[in-house]
This record gives sequence, C-alpha cells and structure tokens, in this order.
Amino acid sequence: MPKSTITFVCTECGGESLRWAGQCPHCHAWNTLQEFHVRKATKDARPRPIQPARAVALTDLAADDAPRTRLEWGELNRVLGGGIVAGSLVLIGGEPGVGKSTLLMHAAAQVARGGTVLYISGEESGQQVRMRAQRLDALEPNILLLAENDLETICEAIQAEHPRLAIVDSIQTVTDAGLEGSAGSVTQVRESAARLMRLAKEIGVPVFLVGHVTKDGSIAGPRVLEHIVDTVLYLEGDRRQELRLLRATKNRFGSAEEIGVFAMGESGLEEVSDPSAALLASAAPTAPGNVIVSVLEGTRPLLVEVQSLVNRTQHTPVRRVANGVDVNRLHMILAVLERRVQGLSFGTKDVFVSVAGGIRITEPAADLGLALSILSNENNRPMPDGLVVIGELGLSGEVRRVGHLDRRLQEAARHGLTRALIPAGSRAGRPSGLDVVEVRTVAEAISAAFSSPIRSGEFIREAALGPTKSEDPRHELRSGSASGSPAISRGPLRTVS
Repeated sequence: MPKSTITFVCTECGGESLRWAGQCPHCHAWNTLQEFHVRKATKDARPRPIQPARAVALTDLAADDAPRTRLEWGELNRVLGGGIVAGSLVLIGGEPGVGKSTLLMHAAAQVARGGTVLYISGEESGQQVRMRAQRLDALEPNILLLAENDLETICEAIQAEHPRLAIVDSIQTVTDAGLEGSAGSVTQVRESAARLMRLAKEIGVPVFLVGHVTKDGSIAGPRVLEHIVDTVLYLEGDRRQELRLLRATKNRFGSAEEIGVFAMGESGLEEVSDPSAALLASAAPTAPGNVIVSVLEGTRPLLVEVQSLVNRTQHTPVRRVANGVDVNRLHMILAVLERRVQGLSFGTKDVFVSVAGGIRITEPAADLGLALSILSNENNRPMPDGLVVIGELGLSGEVRRVGHLDRRLQEAARHGLTRALIPAGSRAGRPSGLDVVEVRTVAEAISAAFSSPIRSGEFIREAALGPTKSEDPRHELRSGSASGSPAISRGPLRTVS
C-alpha cells in the first residue's frame, strides 16, 4: 500500500508547502493554499511509457513532424495557430452557458468527416449529447460517445480507439480512484490533466479539455492546470447577445493574442469571417457620445463602436462604469481631459462607457477615441459621419503613435469610412478614399473632430458650448468663477488659444 503524505498546494501558482499558511510562500497570494494528498507510488507501480524514450538530434527533426488538422472554420484555425496539432492538450474555458460544448460539438463534426472523434462526456448522458448534436446538425457516424468519469477508463478508451481527436467535457468531472478527494478538487484536476497530457504526447492524439471558470473569470482548479496544457482558450460573450469571442491566452503552437469571432444562432455557432462588418452593422445612428475606433486583436484590426454617457448627479460619490474598457484607463482619460481641456469638470457627473458588441478593448490605441466620445456626449454634439479615431493618449495630453497603423487604415477604408484621426508623425500609407488627419495633442484632435479653429501645439483654454459672442450674447463664456475654471454653456464648440 503506497504511503500518503499531506502537502498544501497554491491554487494560483501551483507551489507546494509542507504546512498551511495564510499566504503562499511562492507567489504571496492570500488564502490560496489547499490540502493535497499525495500517495508515493512504489517503483513497480510507476507508469511506463507506451514507447521507449529516445533522444533525437534537433536538426534531424523536420517541420512537418507535427502535422496540423485544419478545420472548416477559419476562425477556429486562426486561434489554434493554423489547426489542431497532433498530441496537443487544449483547455477551453468559459462561463456556464456561453457555448463551450456547442463549439466543441461543431469542431468534432468537422474532424469526424475525415476520421474518428471520441467525445467523453462527464456531465451529460448519451441521449442529451445526441439531442444537442442533432440540434446543431452535427450527427456524424464517426463521433464515438463515452459517458464516463473514471480517468483510467477514459485513458484506456483513448488508447484503444486512437481517435483523430479526443474531447473531455469536462476536466472537473474526471476522477482518479487512486487519489483522494472528490471530483473538481485540486488533487483530482491536477493529476487528471497531467495524466491526459502524458497520454496525448505518447500516442499523438490531440485532447481538448473543457474547464469551468470561477467568479473572477479564471479556470476553476489550480493555476498549474494552465501551465500543463499547450493552449488555453477562453470563450467570452454575453449569453443575451449574439457574438462570441474565442480568445487565446496561451498557445505553444501560434500567437497568444488571436481571437476568433462567432455568432450564436438557433442552429448553434457560426463563424464570422468579417467581424468589423458585423460590429458596425449593429452600430447606433450618429448620436452624441458614439465614436468608431480601430483596435488590433492579434494580427487583425477590428472596427468597434465606443459609447459614452455623461450625466450630472446630485449623489456622491460619482459613478464610473466601464463595460469593455479598463476602469483605471477611464479614470486616467478623465483626468487628462480635466487637466488639458479647460472648462471641463467631471467631479459632479457620472460617466458611463460601453463597447458595443461585447468586445473588450485592452490596447491603448482607443484612448483618443474614448476621450472624444466623452467630450462629444458632454457637449451634446455628435461626431462626424465616417470618422475613425486612432491614437494613444499621454498624461500630458499628447497623442502617441500606435503599431500596425497601415492595417487599421486599410480596414477603415474597406468598410467605407471617409476620415481618420491618427497620431502625427506616423509612417503609414494613405488608402484611397480616406482623408487622414494627423494630430499631436488632444486639443488638435478636438479641433479636427468638431471642425473648430485652433492654433497648432496649443491646448484648449476655453471650450464654449454655445454660439459665439457675436452670434448670441446669451451664450457668452463665463470665466469669473471663484475656482478660476470657466463655466460652460450649450452650443457649437469653439476653441481659443
């Protein structure tokens, strides 16, 4: 009987400790150590590899020794780095009901048209899986179903069938009878994934694992689970919306920044080959606070709509709500606007920002567009039609250059946009039909967006929102406040240096 020892494993970094502590000694995370029972196997009980290991010179290996199985969906191939690599272990996570099992059933049907697929279900019965496959029009005779939770039985089935693809739905339901703990515990999840990883490498069968997520959006179980697998994919999206994003956060066989865009319909998921067109098709009519920005996801530019709402409130503290944008980034942009655009103050106003379509913007190239969106709604003046805004915003109000500007401008011109605001000094081509305006500061960007005169290099000192004094004296800019900040009235924007 092998001896059992107790150790404590951190669910964040996977580090081990002999005794429990409130803080992990490795990553210094709090309350992450969980009890872990380890049984020391005897020498004869250690698993032997199916094929003996043999060292091979690196130069003797050819690039085609790792062939890929290409799927019918180009979006899925893009995220996987060009297709499914033999012997790879892929982890797909996402919130309940977002479409993980639906996506894998579509992938299984596409692979089954050229080989055998073993679908292992630990959560649903065989009848339930068949009903879903029938609804998705994915009934294929080469899809073999195994409703099983035992790890040993699953490994024996994979070795016996040697399928072209094996799917385990989900890893949190798999248990090893030789280990203590219930299904989904740190012990079971860690050791089950490690066993499947060794099996996939030894026999060359790609294995896809479905992983549930916690409240904070991370894969449930120890963090070491993401270190074991070759690829980590997250399926994102609101269940009440149509679009779904498959994002790669780790990929040993391709780029870790690619995304695939899908649409959920009555017959399951469908790939969206032109995400920008799908996002702009649902864009709201021209209204104050709406602006189109160009963001880069992996190697592909996307045109997305950013919406802002500024509302005066009597309640304190004021609210800053950001959907699809980092709220700390929003705080920084508001501070830059208050400091560099005189006459703006958000101390008594709620600010709401949302990215249409459920897209999450992570790069700073949308800073300038977000700033103009907030200013547009505050002034109740819509942005011009056909305008795309590109640029990072610095703390001193300067507009910084961004990468891959050529791709962004070409994407904007391809979808019929006619004008672009870009950082000055950018070495990018000028697509035909697209009027490109270079700006150095946020003041120049405001002047160019709202067609107001401004002296180059000067910040806005006044931002009157009413007709000029000669047009209507009732909307004259008042600058005699005690704090020195001018009051703002409604009307067309004008800038004075």
